[in-house]
Amino acid sequence: MESLPQTIIHDKIYDLRGLKVMLDSDLATLYEVETRRIMEQVNRNIEKFPNDFMFQLTKDEFDNLKSQNATSSWGGTRKLPHVFTEQGVYMLATVLKSKVATDVTINIMRTFAKLREFALTYKDIVIELKNLKEDLKLNQTQTTQNTQHIKTAFELLSEILEDTKDTEEKVMGFRVEKNN
Repeated sequence: MESLPQTIIHDKIYDLRGLKVMLDSDLATLYEVETRRIMEQVNRNIEKFPNDFMFQLTKDEFDNLKSQNATSSWGGTRKLPHVFTEQGVYMLATVLKSKVATDVTINIMRTFAKLREFALTYKDIVIELKNLKEDLKLNQTQTTQNTQHIKTAFELLSEILEDTKDTEEKVMGFRVEKNN
């Protein structure tokens, strides 16, 4: 099997319960098997699929997922679907053991890795923006203080100039008193 475009896989990765997961039906399509075949293998090897690798959606989660993806064809699902985390997808490949499953899983793992890389980059950008915002606040405070100091300096200079205008011109400068 040739490499699957990452966008196809990316579009099948959902964020549920704070985890990136893939639906059993989407995996079945990618692995070119029926969903029930996937679940048969999972049930035969259930010890390989703890709750942090695979879990069944609640009705609310499933309804919410369907409403977010109105264009997807969900079929006549009688049971609530199962979802697999990245580790669950990898474990699924070990129990399916087909060439297609191996090739697809490699592509899925690469996509998950890209998503993590993007998330880390995004996190770094957010941190940098937060730091810039703090710097701007400090600079704004400093600028306000500097503006106040400059305003005070001009007020004092204006007062000095006013006082100087009131002084007679002859009094300006040094006076030399002659004692003869």
